[in-house]
Amino acid sequence: MKLNKYKLGDLIEQRREKIDEIIVVKPNEKYHIGIPCIFHEITNLYCPGCGVTRMIFSILKLDFYQAFRYNPFIFILLILLIIYIAYIIICKILKKKYYKLNIKHLIIISAIAIIFMILRNIEYFSYLQPTKI
Repeated sequence: MKLNKYKLGDLIEQRREKIDEIIVVKPNEKYHIGIPCIFHEITNLYCPGCGVTRMIFSILKLDFYQAFRYNPFIFILLILLIIYIAYIIICKILKKKYYKLNIKHLIIISAIAIIFMILRNIEYFSYLQPTKI
């Protein structure tokens, strides 16, 4: 069975490039994929979650530096969450007790998020704002 002009490998590579273009390579610019922040649209202030969609796309491209620049708070929180999930899995495999998060932890995270939101809207801390595309 013969393929027109293309080898099977070339055809697969073309499809892979198209998928990369759609999913990974600057989807916000090319396809206008993104979730607008309603809080930012109404108040013109950055919330703790502003920049998360762009951060996720940067992580998919393995551009961790830019992902951190889009939203450092959520980026660090995501790393801590991954470490905590790995800790729970290891404890379950070894059949050991693990430390569970409680309401105090959520209150602390919420307080840090509020402080982060306030700081990223002060001109002196403008480096905490999501970078422009």
